[in-house]
Amino acid sequence: MMQLAATPGLIVAAPKSGSGKTTVALGIMRAAKRRGLAVQPFKCGPDYIDAAFHGVAAGRESYNLDTWAMRRELIGELVHATRLGADIAIAEGVMGLFDGAGTTGQCGSGSTGDLAALTGWPVVLVLDVSGQTETAAAVARGCASYRGDVRIAGIILNNVASARHAGLIVPAIERAGLKVLGTLLRNEGLSLPERHLGLVQAGETADIEEKLDRIADAIEKDVDLDGLQGIAVPSKLAAEFGSASRGLSPPGQRIALAQDRAFSFVYPHIVAGWRAAGAEIVPFSPLADEAPDASADAVWLPGGYPELHAGELAGRGGFRRGLADLAHRGVPIHGECGGYMVLGAGLEDASGGRHAMAGLLGIETSFKRRKLHLGYRRVRLLADSALGRAREMLYGHEFHYASLVTASDEPLIASEDAGSAISPESGSRRGTVTGTFFHVIDRAA
Repeated sequence: MMQLAATPGLIVAAPKSGSGKTTVALGIMRAAKRRGLAVQPFKCGPDYIDAAFHGVAAGRESYNLDTWAMRRELIGELVHATRLGADIAIAEGVMGLFDGAGTTGQCGSGSTGDLAALTGWPVVLVLDVSGQTETAAAVARGCASYRGDVRIAGIILNNVASARHAGLIVPAIERAGLKVLGTLLRNEGLSLPERHLGLVQAGETADIEEKLDRIADAIEKDVDLDGLQGIAVPSKLAAEFGSASRGLSPPGQRIALAQDRAFSFVYPHIVAGWRAAGAEIVPFSPLADEAPDASADAVWLPGGYPELHAGELAGRGGFRRGLADLAHRGVPIHGECGGYMVLGAGLEDASGGRHAMAGLLGIETSFKRRKLHLGYRRVRLLADSALGRAREMLYGHEFHYASLVTASDEPLIASEDAGSAISPESGSRRGTVTGTFFHVIDRAA
């Protein structure tokens, strides 16, 4: 049987958050697509929003690769799938190049560096050089020499003030033995709008195509795209895996999946795994007052931004009655984070107004009492549910500002953080209705 050639790939990373790596990665993806290349995007770590932008920029769904939360086999399978019709794989890193959980999870710490070492993909390092000259070369050289299993193959300078500014930095970086692939001038017009969980979602960003094209214009003008394409190499994992690797068991055969502006945080590899296991996905929109399909044998409410639409959701009687009917029939219903809050009794918005939610769980949540909950989680299921069987171990993360005001249901999970400290997040279960602030990424190895 003829073997497909592995797709060459690279990783766009930075020494720290806020360096512009998302903007640069999006511009490279869009510029490569405009050149006629089929681009397979990836996002390192747990992130829904950046990956959605990747999908628009590249015209191809982006998948998350997470060495802390994912098994090596799952990462290999996702990377292996890029061979199907893709000319190049472009992964965007997370935080700083070597920033991770500080502990080893499934196959690494979750850092971009660990992903680079695992895949063998070279790193293109984005340096924000505002307020710097030769110090940028020291930072680049330090990153390049920090780990022998991570190769920095090129540098892109961002927020360059002028040609003279670039002239003080580029020679120093080249003397350090590194190649500068581009110099991007400071340009506030290339920034994307943000809110409390990151960028405003791709589907809500006005003129997103025009914004991405403007970023790609800047990349095409000031970055060596031929040089970028030339440094990409096939992943070490692509030939190692490829057969189906059992992931999360689907919660049902016919899964009603909430999908709209309030419920958009679902990882593509989860849904793809359900489909690969033979499940049928039936989308519905709570904001449009659509009830989950009455013939569904499972309902999944993903996370998102229910706090921005709480008043609308409170008035969607058809949606709420449909949920209640399925719960009464004993159909498994699960909510993650935002979906969890909507399954509860009430949600208090940022101004203090309370909105009645589905009432299938006893929790009350509040955005007026904002507190950041952020980090990886390892959980053990305390009962059978849509997430899996009792005692099964799962890996994922928590990222929200909502506070749990009251809870009156049985706990669903026992949770610990990346450092093995007990986490207060316990989820809720009432009959076949369950919910967690925890976002699942993969099962334990």
